[in-house]
Formats: sequence, C-alpha cells, structure tokens
Amino acid sequence: MNINIKVIPGAKRNFFKEEKEGVKVYLTAPAVDGKANKALVDFLAKHFKARKSHVEIIKGLKSRHKTISILNLAEG
Repeated sequence: MNINIKVIPGAKRNFFKEEKEGVKVYLTAPAVDGKANKALVDFLAKHFKARKSHVEIIKGLKSRHKTISILNLAEG
C-alpha cells in the first residue's frame, strides 16, 4: 500500500489527519538530522499496526511531501 502524505514537523503532538487535499501527519520531532523521518516511520507503524521494517519512505526524504510504502498490513 502506498500513500502520499504531507508532514508537518514541530507540532505540539503527533496525529494523523485526512483532509480533502490529502493526508497530513503532524509530528513533534524537528526536521533536523532525519529525526522527523524516523518519527514518521515510528508513528505510521503504530497507526497502521505494522512493523517499523514494513514502513518505508520511498519518495521525499528531504521534502514535506512524501510517498510512503506500507507492506503486509494484514500481518501487522
């Protein structure tokens, strides 16, 4: 499963929001030294009840707009 998301780093709390324009993920982690990307993988793994190793950023490592691949959701 691939999803396109927009990441908002430096938020007050971590949460997932679906809007007409797409999916937004708000993270408390700053966008410094890959901390927001790591926090994003951790957060999405919990949100979708998947293993961290099954969540991968396939596009947009240095951008707020990212494409995420989540494998084996049924196995969680």
